Order: sequence, then C-alpha cells, then structure tokens
Amino acid sequence: MNDMNISGRAAIAGLGATEFSKNSGRTELRLAMEATLAALADAGIDPKDVDGFSSYTVDKVPEYEIARLLGARNVSFFSQAPHGGGAACAPLLHAAMAVATGVAKTVVVYRAMNERSWYRFGSGSYGFGSTPFFDNVNYGWYMPHGFHTPAAWVGMFARRYMHAYGATSADFGRVAVAVRDFAATNPQAFFHGKPITLEDHQNSRWICEPLHLLDCCQESDGAVAMVITSSERARDLKSKPVYIKAAAQGMSEGQQSMTSFFREDITGLPEMGHVARQLWQQSGLGPKDVQSAILYDHFSPFVLPQLEEFGFVKRGEAKDFIRAGEHARGGSLPINTNGGQLGEAYIHGMNGIAEAVRQVRGNSVNQVADVHNMVVTAGTGVPTSGLILGDAA
Repeated sequence: MNDMNISGRAAIAGLGATEFSKNSGRTELRLAMEATLAALADAGIDPKDVDGFSSYTVDKVPEYEIARLLGARNVSFFSQAPHGGGAACAPLLHAAMAVATGVAKTVVVYRAMNERSWYRFGSGSYGFGSTPFFDNVNYGWYMPHGFHTPAAWVGMFARRYMHAYGATSADFGRVAVAVRDFAATNPQAFFHGKPITLEDHQNSRWICEPLHLLDCCQESDGAVAMVITSSERARDLKSKPVYIKAAAQGMSEGQQSMTSFFREDITGLPEMGHVARQLWQQSGLGPKDVQSAILYDHFSPFVLPQLEEFGFVKRGEAKDFIRAGEHARGGSLPINTNGGQLGEAYIHGMNGIAEAVRQVRGNSVNQVADVHNMVVTAGTGVPTSGLILGDAA
C-alpha cells in the first residue's frame, strides 16, 4: 500500500461532555466516565466494543481504568500525546491512524480535568526544584528573570509581535470580545449571558503586560470524549459522522515548550505553520474552503499569528482582519463559536474540537451557515497539533 494518507478514512461517530464549572464536585475519573458513556450513547456503540483509547500525558485518568469500568474485553491500542494543550488534536490523529490501519475499530479519545478545584496550571508554583527533570531544569533558566507563568511566557511573544506589526492591546481585546459574545449565547459556557465590551477588556487588570486578565483563558473542571471509528462504519451509526479530513502534529527548529525565545524571529508560530501545511496537503483543501475555525485561545495574542500561519491572512495582517470583525459573529471566518477557552471553558482544547463537531453536524447553538470544513488547532507555543474536520469523507 503506497497511499498512507489518512484523509477521510476515520470519522468522529460520537460526542459527549460534562458540564463545565469551577468545582465539579467529582473525581476526574467520574468526569471521564460520564463524557465517555455519553459519547458512546451518541454513537450507539456498546461500551464493551471499545478497543482503543487516546488522551494526553497530563490526563490523570488511566485508560486501563476506563476500559475496566466500561467492561471492554480486549483493548489493542492506547496512546498519550505530550505537551499539554499542544496535544489537543493529536489523540484524534492517533485514533485515526489506528482505525485506518486496522489496529483498532472503536477508539475513545478523552480529556478530563479538575483544573480549577484540584490544581491550577497558571499558579507559577510548580515544584520544579524538587523534580529536576529536563523540562524543569529548562524552566529554571527563565523563572529567575520573572518568567513564572504561561501569561509571562506568552507576553514576550505578544510584545514582539506588537512591535513588528503594529498590533495593539485593543486588537487582542477584540478577540476576547468576539468569543465572549459567542459564549454569552451558549448555555454550556461558563460565561453564558455575560458578554464584555472592548472597554471592559481594556479596564481589566494587568496579568503580565501586554496581557490583561481578559486576554487569559479560564481554569475549568469538566470532561469531553469522542468516539472514532472507520468512515464506512460511522455512516451506519446513530449520529451524523464528522470525517477527519486531515490530522497532524508539528515541531519546528528551535522548539522549546512555551519559551522558544531564541529563534531568529518570534513573531510567528512555525510549528503551527508546519501543522497547517500538512493539513492542507493531506486534505487537498485551502483557506478558502473553510467556513469557520477553532483556534486555540489560551491567550488572545496567539490567535493572530495562527490566522497567518494557516494563510487566512498574510503575515502581519491579522490585526486588520480582527479590526474588520471577520473573526466575529457574522464575519467571513467566525472563530471559536462556542466561546473558546476564554468564554466557554478550558478543557485543554477538547471542548473546541467538540464545537467543531457540532458545527459540521449543524447543531451548534451558534451555527455558522453551510459549514463543510472546520480547522481546529491545539496549544500554541509548544509542540502542537491540528485537524480539519468535514461533512464528507
């Protein structure tokens, strides 16, 4: 077999999620099981038939425990993708490869977290000194200079981008205002009914200049799960299938985790550009074939270079696209119609993939007209991943 392209050979057949909150009141295992059972019910698949699992290395729920509780009989595939939010789309890539090659028939992809009530990724206190593994030693070169939190790490890139291309804090605010507008009409969003204005954004307190509080994603409890199977099988199942038209992971030259400050140019996200090129090549699509996008918005400044890396706009022109409102409700490329991680919840990007599934199915609460293809990205500033999901194989 010479053609190893996975495009259109696997589909998302089931989708499940818990509510999103600041205190779930249950274990992450319970959350994972609730989302997984909901996804299997959505697909109409018996839990005993699951034979594969994929998640993130930072997920604390082991696949063997989910398998045991589901009553799965023989599991032949399981994987985990590293780099936090950069993993978001990678489990679906792994699942699609497993299905396309016949390694597994029914793969559950999941992410469960109590990232508000149990622990906080943005706390700035990580115990690095007591665990001197490579990543922790690496951060030890930055933290003495004030780079303690993800907001500080992103702030460095954002400031350089502003200097090079004339973007402003208000441009980042326009990203936040648009996603909060979508969140305000999404009953599942934590900020349902709570839109913001650009003035609200500009008046919110500084976290690390040039980032205001309203540039920063939430900390959330919750879980999302999906069921991946072959495209042929998915057509005969309970819910409308959403086809994985492309899936990719990417690292680029000079890559570090959130601190790639020593590249010659830090105004872009070359690892995301690498992912984008793979997605366009696999799918045979281009920017004009996409009706909406889910762009990872853990911090609003990184939405702008993602637009550029995918070729939706030219380098340095994302600010103009944002100022024109093309990313907002009614724009040419509505972004993060669930409210994103700024407005709906921070489930490490999996809730964004779920929204892309709903858009392709046609049942999003903020449905974009005539959606046939969705771009989805994972975490930025780290080794990352991406997807194109569509309504036809």
